[in-house]
Amino acid sequence: MDKILELTKDLAHEIQMDERFIRTQMAQAAADEDKELQCLIGDFNLKRMALNNETQKDPADRDAAKLQLLDKELREVYAKVMANENMKRYNEAKTGLDELMDGVSRILTLAAQGVDPDDADAASCTGSCSTCPGCH
Repeated sequence: MDKILELTKDLAHEIQMDERFIRTQMAQAAADEDKELQCLIGDFNLKRMALNNETQKDPADRDAAKLQLLDKELREVYAKVMANENMKRYNEAKTGLDELMDGVSRILTLAAQGVDPDDADAASCTGSCSTCPGCH
């Protein structure tokens, strides 16, 4: 197999041993096992579908009061989902893992554009191309 792909597999194994990955997996499992949270998520999905169904109706057939009520209920359930301790722990863990993966992706992308990989980890996108080491 290609050496770069083999090294990528090695990197993937390292990522799976990283505490951010492990913490995310544990938080996901706890959220999956939380019956109250799963009921709230199910309720949220049902309300989202009902709201979506109502908004897709012909404008003449839409019930504005129903739309308002469904939107209010959806927001309330969403707030409960996000206030759940297991969901909070999952979101915090996932944020850490996402930051790691963004860094990995950034380094690889910039290296493929010719940036020295040792300098690529310090670079982050500011939204301005003039500050991007990958473009100039």
